[in-house]
Amino acid sequence: MFEPHVGRVFQNRFSTQYRCYSVSMLAGPNDRSDVEKGGKIIMPPSALDQLSRLNITYPMLFKLTNKNSDRMTHCGVLEFVADEGICYLPHWMMQNLLLEEGGLVQVESVNLMVATYSKFQPQSPDFLDITNPKAVTRETHAAS
Repeated sequence: MFEPHVGRVFQNRFSTQYRCYSVSMLAGPNDRSDVEKGGKIIMPPSALDQLSRLNITYPMLFKLTNKNSDRMTHCGVLEFVADEGICYLPHWMMQNLLLEEGGLVQVESVNLMVATYSKFQPQSPDFLDITNPKAVTRETHAAS
């Protein structure tokens, strides 16, 4: 007999809170300005350890939530080199989440459906001055 799944148990999920800082605060000799333009974060090595044990699907995607403002967004992960208890976000992502430097962000693993279609609209007439808009658009989105 078929019974509906009430309170269905899904695969294990990664869920934890980190103090977050913008990528510009990341210590080290390398310029990380490329990370500011993308949609990926930098997490601590312990996160990779936990994610590996949970058999999370690839690519690893996360929902970030600022519980103080009920703002959320989704992202990927670039590296696992942050200090324990800290994650680094692009500044634009912190602004979107209304987070200050050192604010708490909830990080949860998610499985998102793959998009099959997207439509982009220019934000200014300057777009008309670009000689090869298709190549510029691809290059810009490939970086994120």
